[in-house]
Amino acid sequence: MSTGSSTPGRTRQPGTPRPTGGTGGINTYKGEERALRADRLGTPGLLLSVLAASAPLMVVAGVMPTVFGVMGIVGQPLLYVILGAVLMLFSVGYAEMSRHVHNAGAFYAYIARGLGPTAGAGASLVALVAYSAMQVGIYGILGFEVSVILSTYAGIDVQWWIPALISVVVVGVLGWLKIDLNAKVLGVLLVIECLLVVIFDIAAVSEPGPEGLSFAAFDPGTLTGAGLSTALCFCIAAFVGFEQAPVYAEETSRPQIVVSRVMFLAVGYAALFLAISSWALTVAAGPGFIADTSLKEGPGMLFGLTEERLGSTFTDVLHILFVTGMFAALLSFHNVVARYAFAMGREGLLPARFGRTNRASGAPGIGSLLQSAISVVIVLAFAFSDGNHIGDPTVPVLRLFTWMGNVGALGVILLMAAASFAVIAFFVKRGAGRAQVWRLIASGLAGVALLSIAVSTVRDFDVLVGSGSGSALNWLLPGVIVTALVGGLVYGAVLRRARPEVHARIGLGNEAFQLEKAAESEATRR
Repeated sequence: MSTGSSTPGRTRQPGTPRPTGGTGGINTYKGEERALRADRLGTPGLLLSVLAASAPLMVVAGVMPTVFGVMGIVGQPLLYVILGAVLMLFSVGYAEMSRHVHNAGAFYAYIARGLGPTAGAGASLVALVAYSAMQVGIYGILGFEVSVILSTYAGIDVQWWIPALISVVVVGVLGWLKIDLNAKVLGVLLVIECLLVVIFDIAAVSEPGPEGLSFAAFDPGTLTGAGLSTALCFCIAAFVGFEQAPVYAEETSRPQIVVSRVMFLAVGYAALFLAISSWALTVAAGPGFIADTSLKEGPGMLFGLTEERLGSTFTDVLHILFVTGMFAALLSFHNVVARYAFAMGREGLLPARFGRTNRASGAPGIGSLLQSAISVVIVLAFAFSDGNHIGDPTVPVLRLFTWMGNVGALGVILLMAAASFAVIAFFVKRGAGRAQVWRLIASGLAGVALLSIAVSTVRDFDVLVGSGSGSALNWLLPGVIVTALVGGLVYGAVLRRARPEVHARIGLGNEAFQLEKAAESEATRR
């Protein structure tokens, strides 16, 4: 079954009302606003859109030093290879599912089609909360970095939340525009960002540190110690983005082919890029020194190593791209949250107004406004708790970015695990279990691995957020995801009893829309 491969209302079927209100091919009768515009993205545009969410420079400068230093895992490059293999297994079933279900609410739609509409309702709220948390967290570190750059290069001291709120507005405006324009913005930023990291990688290998050109970081013996499970949580978050490809299926040309292709390309590229870049860091600093250097210098380690080899001008440009890369990630997450809200509104999980698109651009405008409003509220809440400590990273980085980022990562890991099991249930219920057996085995293995990582994430949450073993944050922050899940499941159960027609529509997306149109047409003929 293929849904969403064409935009409803593009071709008038017998018995359907004629579109009104102008020319130019934009239908303005009731149904048209409930469809995302088709054929906006091809393989390059979709690939750049999903890769931007991973903010590769932010991972290299921020995540990698944390894993090396705080967790003491020198074998981080090997960890990315292992996680890449796990996510390839996940993508086998997930990509096959994307050929059969086209829905902007990808995760919850797949879970609803496999595990039932009530489970889908639970997953929808988890997805909305998780991706919102990841996006809002990035506003913290972006605001802080912009304030540092302004102070360093222009002598202007501003609170971190001022550039953060300006970014909320700019991202919100772009969220109202056409997705293909967004893809071009993301693409330019991502390509430049990755190119600069590759130049550093080449420079590090050409001019290695005190231990020479060493491959010690790929030794399995380096993956030992108490910090390993925590490192897994950190490193898998660096891949987040590839799983967003099905969200854009309704806006993609030939979604049956493009979406699955992009997922495999994104996972393969991320694994290769992250493994090589983290190895280059060990070569530049020396495997025996990387942990201590990372612990001492944090994100500054990359820029210090870069300045030694490529000079101050290149390093200054890298600082700027560090910020623009985060902006690209913000825009990518914003687009995803807006589309989840759109899908939920279209299916009755949110008010119907969320299931309408902007007539001029075809973008899900109300969902975009929702995400912008959430961002403003959370940024201001953290700003009020900060006082006037200009240049202090505690609130924007160690709290807003770290807390929200890990809450979001936990939610996405749980969604991937649930989606793996939903794939199995979906094909078994359709009687295709035997034909898809190797894909179902891959999904099962991935589901077990991802569930194990999720358990480790919850168990080691004190290390992830630096809260200490006795802190209430250790259960309050994961509790955000648990609350979203339980609330969504209860909501789904209530819908099943009170509004069974809405409950039955969960996860159907455009298919339900087409059925509704057919029913309206039949009623009109009568």
